[in-house]
Amino acid sequence: MKQSVKELKVTAGEIRKDIVKMVHASASGHPGGSLSAADILSALYFNVMNIDPENVKMEERDKFVLSKGHAAPVLYSSLARRGYFSTDELLTLRKIGSFLQGHPDMKGTPGVEMSTGSLGQGFSSSIGMALSAKLDNSPSRTFVLLGDGELNEGIVWEAAMSAAHYKLDNLTAVLDYNGLQIDGPNDKVMGVSPVDRKFESFGWNVIKIDGHNFEEILKAFDSAKSTKGIPTIIIAKTIKGKGVSFMENNAGWHGKAPSDEELEIALKELGGDK
Repeated sequence: MKQSVKELKVTAGEIRKDIVKMVHASASGHPGGSLSAADILSALYFNVMNIDPENVKMEERDKFVLSKGHAAPVLYSSLARRGYFSTDELLTLRKIGSFLQGHPDMKGTPGVEMSTGSLGQGFSSSIGMALSAKLDNSPSRTFVLLGDGELNEGIVWEAAMSAAHYKLDNLTAVLDYNGLQIDGPNDKVMGVSPVDRKFESFGWNVIKIDGHNFEEILKAFDSAKSTKGIPTIIIAKTIKGKGVSFMENNAGWHGKAPSDEELEIALKELGGDK
């Protein structure tokens, strides 16, 4: 299943509408960093990855790890729209008894490869998955999405060093580089720049893109697949809260639910509630 760029734009739009509706229904959650990653996950789940919702544990499937686990709404919407479970489940986000909890749960949610939430640990787990595939001579590729605030965690750099050491060219990391974290701009909380030179110095292939441009996104994934001998990180410049004017570039929407009125405005800006 490979969607065209035109189709991917539609899919990303539907995912963004799901995100604001889910967080509104639960009265809690993380809309800002979910909205910024919608285009990236749309490309992965509907064009790039070798997966089969009808055979969730397919032996040689590609694997995705949401290392910034608080952005679970974007993952849940992507999985539901790809066919892993009904989209009717999305509005049960964070409800008691729901398998869609505040952070991804590999034991309860179909299609989730790793339980994440403690920042940096998902990245480390993805290195283990990629190394395992290498040892098994499997064609399986591993993809992992990190947040830029997540780079404050020391475990990220230990993992980066390990991935380069083991020459994990079957690993592609994507950095959702929206410039903000829960307490404000990254450079004021804990500077992480220059990210590209840091990863290059750790032995990674670095690709810089506009994280909302599907042509650039797909080209970057193709380039990562053809790169041999070293892992790749795609630094995707994004907008936190992308698509909703009052959420865009606003750290206050890192972890806050919209009101009824705000939901109505958001859905209208995203193309209507369909």
